[in-house]
Amino acid sequence: MVTLRAGDAVCEVDAEEGGRLASLVVGGEERLLTRAAAGDGQVPSTVVAWGSFLMAPWVGRLDRGVLPWRGRTYHLPPDFQGHAIHGTVKDRAWEVTEVGDQALALTCPLSEPWPFGGMVRQVVTLRPDGLDLFAEVAAGDGPMPAGVGWHPWFARASQGDLRLQVVGTGTLALRDDLIPTGEIAALSATTDLRDGPPLGDRLLDDIYADVGAPAVLTWPDLTLRMDWGPTVNSVCVHSPPRGVCVEPQTSWPNAAALLDAGSTRTGLVTVEPGLPLQATTTWTWQPAGD
Repeated sequence: MVTLRAGDAVCEVDAEEGGRLASLVVGGEERLLTRAAAGDGQVPSTVVAWGSFLMAPWVGRLDRGVLPWRGRTYHLPPDFQGHAIHGTVKDRAWEVTEVGDQALALTCPLSEPWPFGGMVRQVVTLRPDGLDLFAEVAAGDGPMPAGVGWHPWFARASQGDLRLQVVGTGTLALRDDLIPTGEIAALSATTDLRDGPPLGDRLLDDIYADVGAPAVLTWPDLTLRMDWGPTVNSVCVHSPPRGVCVEPQTSWPNAAALLDAGSTRTGLVTVEPGLPLQATTTWTWQPAGD
């Protein structure tokens, strides 16, 4: 575990557990759902249920683990509800390549079951008023499809409610098993977060398309603004009672299959040797009301 400190902000990064942010304390309060909290009896403390981890080289669900690309079909082992979910590096040990008091860099090779090879790199930089996250997916010896995103589990407010603002024109239409159909649905009374409403008991598991930065989370004592770079094309919001996920990502889930079926807005890119996919997100916080 590597601990970063800047002002009164403290961030812990667990390289062995998927290179994830295991804790983020700001204003004296834990802002992430920790492993201990995720395993408090509500849900098993699985690798996808706590902290903030990187999704690569794909995001979300691959339908039954099937990856069609350039006339061939590859099969990734299903590891969540019958689908292959959130890439291959979420449960791998990462190598810390650089470390300081307020920043560190980590790398993780893309190996089996990913058929193309390659490497994922991330940099975490803590500031007194924010956090900068950088991710890069690099190809191995040949081209490959790629997507990347962040999967932070934010803690619910210990007292009062958490408000969330996400400005988007619609959400991806989903099958019952949460695989996108390729269509975009209009916002509903439940999914419309443009005015930053209290989350209350909304049970969201939706991908916002055509989304504009920033997303804003507001606890009773703190406002966190989440910005992202131009390669981010969608944001997934998941809001079970135990926590809230706000996930900037460069492509839609199941993007390769959707692209193969004719969808043109999936965000899936082809990375070539020496030309990686890069993405950034920046979290900035201040006391609520300032």
